[in-house]
Amino acid sequence: MASVPTEEQVREALASVVDPEIKRPVTELGMVDTVTIDDTSITVRLLLTVSGCPLKDTLTRDTTAAVEKIAPTHTVHVDLGVMTDEQRKSMREMLRGGQTEREIPFAQPGSLTKVYAIASGKGGVGKSSVTVNLAVAMARSGLKVGIVDADIYGHSIPDMMGVGDRRPTQVDDMILPVPVEVPDSPAAPDVKVMSIGMLKPKRDQVVAWRGPMLDRALVQMLSDVFWGDLDALLLDLPPGTGDMAISLGQHLANAEVVVVTTPQQAAAQVAERAGTMASMMHQRVVGIVENMSYLITPGGERLEVFGSGGADAVAKTLGERLGHDVPVLGKVPLEEQLRVGGDDGRPIVATHPGSESAKVLQQVADTLTGRSRGLAGMQLGLAPVGRL
Repeated sequence: MASVPTEEQVREALASVVDPEIKRPVTELGMVDTVTIDDTSITVRLLLTVSGCPLKDTLTRDTTAAVEKIAPTHTVHVDLGVMTDEQRKSMREMLRGGQTEREIPFAQPGSLTKVYAIASGKGGVGKSSVTVNLAVAMARSGLKVGIVDADIYGHSIPDMMGVGDRRPTQVDDMILPVPVEVPDSPAAPDVKVMSIGMLKPKRDQVVAWRGPMLDRALVQMLSDVFWGDLDALLLDLPPGTGDMAISLGQHLANAEVVVVTTPQQAAAQVAERAGTMASMMHQRVVGIVENMSYLITPGGERLEVFGSGGADAVAKTLGERLGHDVPVLGKVPLEEQLRVGGDDGRPIVATHPGSESAKVLQQVADTLTGRSRGLAGMQLGLAPVGRL
């Protein structure tokens, strides 16, 4: 006759069950309430963070599987409850490291998260497409990655990541970003996504905000959202040099800026302004990505549909203007699958990693994450003092 497991053994087994949104063991989060054991069955009472938890079926399945491993002859029941206000408060304080005041974790001196702001001088250059594919490429390399869709008026990241109909779970004043599974990512099974589009009551609702509200939206997506431990955070900025670019410089002065342009000279001249704006906000421009760089015809000919030299011109001008090297990180070709992936919510880096576009984007992601942070172009916070 098989031995009956103890409650301690069951709780040890439950330590392998990870909350799919918060990415912490349910035992660590205080979600395991009671464990009841008899000769034939085991009942685990699991406390959800909120009653409408969208992934409660996943939690039930994982809990059942974990207990069945140590008690294969027992019937496992999972009884779902909901945390009390006090339990949620304790969990939030634990996740925030005991901090009750909301703060932007990525702006703290000890933050190890690399923050990349993806900027452009004008719209229509494929900045959002570059953002989602860089995020997926980083996740496929084993990094924990988040995306903030800071393009408040033109938010398109949720649709491009295939989660346009998903809404974030809210635990009182703490918001959990929407996880998006990334195929073939060894250490980071998903990319966490947050967009103002996910917070609107209706998808077709228009956001008509001005400066102060835009600033508050950015702060909310950075401080009210529980991002957990991230290796990289990418912000998809609105085009141009307006309110959001200024807010980013004020709240995330440590962000490194990647400028996206297309090959034609008209786009390149506008892209230079985005890089100059970043420098004015004491952020470092780390490189240029040229999108829609060329088209490979069925016959193998390389056709430069939009001209050539845009990224090289931006890199040269910004390098001279900012006083440090601004490299061209990559030139992404025009490919139908890149466009299809954006429409279908399946980034090309994940669906067609062998395509030319995916290879270039993966190389750009590897270059960014393989760099150590430099001080060139960044404010050191030093002030001159008088002589003694």
